[in-house]
Amino acid sequence: MNYWDDILGNQVLVSAVAAWTLAQFLKTLIDMALNKNFNPERLVGSGGMPSSHSSTVCALTTAASYRYGVGSFEFAICFVLSMIVMYDAMGVRRETGKQAKLLNSILLENPLKLKGELIQETLKEYVGHTPLQVAAGALLGILLTLFLAQFY
Repeated sequence: MNYWDDILGNQVLVSAVAAWTLAQFLKTLIDMALNKNFNPERLVGSGGMPSSHSSTVCALTTAASYRYGVGSFEFAICFVLSMIVMYDAMGVRRETGKQAKLLNSILLENPLKLKGELIQETLKEYVGHTPLQVAAGALLGILLTLFLAQFY
């Protein structure tokens, strides 16, 4: 087999990458529908609906369960990783986004000068997820992997 056949034959890897790609694409479409403009950052950025992080790790976990079984160490590692990533997305990263939004509004009203130079850079607000965004991403990753499993 050649290199690309090995990569494309790896059900776990293909499922995870496909889930991330689809989630980012859907996130971009949803953002376009809501904001009436195209934001290229949404194609690769974090935050928003659905969670591509959740989609990726749930696809990884589902593919590992399908390929190796739920009693395997591969599944166990993927499952624990998924729980950590999704917990972090709804916790620390979501709070970081809330703080960035507050700091940006403060800086808009009270511009910061450092050594006489006006600092106009804003902090990134889309870094975390709501529980609904995480659940939607998780469901997307699971369903996509179940669909792709029929080709392996």
